[in-house]
Amino acid sequence: MSTRTTWAVQRVPEVSGGVRLLATALSAILALIVAGIVLRLCGLPPLALGARVLHASFGTRFGIEDLLLLASPLAACGLSVAVMLRVGLWNIGAEGQFFVGATGAAAVGLFLPVGGTGTTLALMALAAAAGGALWIALPAAARLVLGTSEIITTLLLNFVARLLVDFLATGSWRDARSSVTAQTPRIHAAFAKLPRDWHLGGLHWGIALVIALAAVVALLFRYTSWGFELRVCGANREAARYAGMPVGRRLAEAMLLGGALAGLGGMIELAGTVHRLQGGLSNSYGYVGIIVAVLAAAAPVGVLFSALLMAVVLNAGTVLQTQGLPASAAVALVGLILLFVAMGERLSHYRIAVIRPRATPAGTGSAAAASGAAE
Repeated sequence: MSTRTTWAVQRVPEVSGGVRLLATALSAILALIVAGIVLRLCGLPPLALGARVLHASFGTRFGIEDLLLLASPLAACGLSVAVMLRVGLWNIGAEGQFFVGATGAAAVGLFLPVGGTGTTLALMALAAAAGGALWIALPAAARLVLGTSEIITTLLLNFVARLLVDFLATGSWRDARSSVTAQTPRIHAAFAKLPRDWHLGGLHWGIALVIALAAVVALLFRYTSWGFELRVCGANREAARYAGMPVGRRLAEAMLLGGALAGLGGMIELAGTVHRLQGGLSNSYGYVGIIVAVLAAAAPVGVLFSALLMAVVLNAGTVLQTQGLPASAAVALVGLILLFVAMGERLSHYRIAVIRPRATPAGTGSAAAASGAAE
C-alpha cells in the first residue's frame, strides 16, 4: 500500500514567549513595509524618511532625551494596560486615569507645599496613584457586581476625566497671571534632573521610576503567590475558583493596580515635563499605552522596549508633518502596527502539520489471508 503525505493547519492553544516575540517583531516590520509602500505611492521616499526618523530619535543628544521623555508616560500607561491583560481584562481608560492622576498630583503641588521637594513629590505620587485607582474603581465594581464590560466603562470615563481637567484649568485653578486661558500655575516641585554625568541634562527621575515600576510588577507576577493567583485567574477563572482562589478580589486588585500605574504616568508627565495641569497634558499616552502593552504581550519588562518603539513612531509623525502630511499620519501608522500585530498574534497560534499515514507493507494483507485459509 502506498502512502501519501498530506498537510493540515492545526491550532496550538499556547505558544512560547519566543514565538510570540518573533510574531510581534515580524508583524511590526511588515506594517512598516506597508507604510513605506503607501509613502512611495504618495511620492515620498520611505527609506530617506526612515533614516531621518532614526537620526531624529537616536542621532542627537536632544533626540535621545526627547525619546526617553516620551517613553516614560507611555511605559507607565502600558504597564497599566498590561497588568489588566494578565487577568483577561482590557483597560481602555488609561487615558482618563492618566488625567485624574495628574490632577491629584497637581492638587498637592499647587495647594500643599510642605517644604522639601522630596516630600512633596512623594505626596504627589501617592495622590496620583490614588486618583488613578479611584477612577477605575467604578468600572471595577460594575464589572464584578453587574458584569458590565470594562471596555465600555473605562473608555467613557476618559472623556469625563478630560472635561474635569479642562474645567479646573479654565476655572478655579486657572493661572490668572497667564494669557493662556486653559492652564494652572506651575507646581511647586518638579522632578530633580538626572546627574550631569549622564550628559542628558533635560531628563528627570521619572524615567528611573518607570523602570523600577516595571521591575517590581514583573517580580510580583513571577515570584509571589499573589502574582501566581492573578495569572491563574487570567488563564482559567473556573479553575481558580475550584482551587479556592478569591477570583473577584484578585480581579479588583488588578484593576486598581492598573489605574494606579496610569495615574503615576500622569504625575510623571506633570512633574517632570509640563509642570502645570492643562488639557493638552497627554499626547494620547493612555490610548497608545494599549498598543504598548499589546506589543509587549503584557510582559512588564517588554513594555519598556515597546514604549521606546512607540516613542519612535510618535517622532516619525513629527517628521512626516515636515513633509506636508497631516498629524493624523502618526495615528494611522500606530493603528497599522496594531492591526498587523493583532493578526500576527492570532496567526502565531497556528501550525502547518505534515500528516504521513502509516504504511502497510506490501503483501502483508494477502499473506495473512492465505494463512487464515490454510487453517
